[in-house]
Amino acid sequence: MQKTVHIIGAGISGLSAAVRLANAGYKVSVHEATQQAGGRCRSYFDAATNLTIDNGNHLLLSGNRHAVSYARSIGTDAGLVGPARAQFPFVDLSSGQRWQLDLGDSRLPLWVFDEARRVPDTSLRDYLALAPLVWAGADKLVGNAIPCEGTLYERLVQPLLLAALNVDPPEGSAGLAGAIVRETLLAGGQACRPLIARDGLSSVLIEPAVKQLQDRGNSVQFSHELRALVMSGDRVSALDFGNGDKIALSADDAVVLAVPPRAAASLLPGLKTPTKFRAIVNAHFRVDPPRDAAPILGVVGGLVEWLFAFPQRLSVTISNGDRLVDMPREELAQAIWRDVCKASGVSGELPPWQIVRERRATFEATPEQNALRPGPETTQKNLFLAGDWTATGLPATIEGSVRSGDRAADLVLARRSV
Repeated sequence: MQKTVHIIGAGISGLSAAVRLANAGYKVSVHEATQQAGGRCRSYFDAATNLTIDNGNHLLLSGNRHAVSYARSIGTDAGLVGPARAQFPFVDLSSGQRWQLDLGDSRLPLWVFDEARRVPDTSLRDYLALAPLVWAGADKLVGNAIPCEGTLYERLVQPLLLAALNVDPPEGSAGLAGAIVRETLLAGGQACRPLIARDGLSSVLIEPAVKQLQDRGNSVQFSHELRALVMSGDRVSALDFGNGDKIALSADDAVVLAVPPRAAASLLPGLKTPTKFRAIVNAHFRVDPPRDAAPILGVVGGLVEWLFAFPQRLSVTISNGDRLVDMPREELAQAIWRDVCKASGVSGELPPWQIVRERRATFEATPEQNALRPGPETTQKNLFLAGDWTATGLPATIEGSVRSGDRAADLVLARRSV
């Protein structure tokens, strides 16, 4: 009899676990509480702009090996597009200065030795001052590990860590920040080439996974919310979906719980999870980008932080956005549009727009909250956890989410050989 793994949650972590297990020969049954897959990583048609937009602008890098391998496993890695080299244009809205960070294509961070490729007005000594961050402990603050001031900090370190940690960098976990630096800046340009799902997150990372699972005879059920885990001794013996809908598990079946932390804590009383979260604000404007617009532009000295150019659309991401979640939408759109015009060179009245405010976008990447992240194993031998909020060693990112799904799947596979 074929062993079944029940995946609770059809976000990125759940789908990556499901695909990995299905490819290993397991029968997979995915149960999603909502009416669509993708969780916080999905696309939808927006009537205000008359475009398909993403609920968030997620940037991947060529060195995100778990995420890239996941896309390859569902046949969509070609949908992650970007420049041939790891080049990042920036603009400072306060001074008008523009520059390009060129990390090249090496496996080593040789770019720091080339003044023409570094951040303007920075020296090699500035980069060496980041060394304490690289191996900092998880209980240490970024602000206690490195000086959070100066040209390099303002023009590169602050934008990078703000986007990765989704908290003001000085209050963030130095351990998590160090992991980001090790896997990006320290890994050379070969690991830092930006990759964007230009045709939408759902079409590249979500829908093909669901289709592949279903085409191979696996089940993906929507509006199927798990109400309770039925325990017998040290294992889950049944899944209770309410109204008499209960699925009994055989001795060889397993469960991967890939739901948000609040739902996980409700299903597993006593489970330690992060309790504080931060918002991310995204804005989308229906306008044709300038012909020479970069796929992604770093913006400092303004409200906008990153500007993405898509066909018929310019999109913006603002991290650590709690201060903006209650701002009137029209006022916020106008303020962002002014920055977009300065950064991109477009002009004119406010075009059709949409603001997406994800209030609980990521867990708060502080040492305190990082310490609350559980590992993938539980006290139940056939129950494993996945999600970007679990202890992946990374902040809440797509790479961390896929990594958690892969890890949960590998633990299920390890049971087979016991």
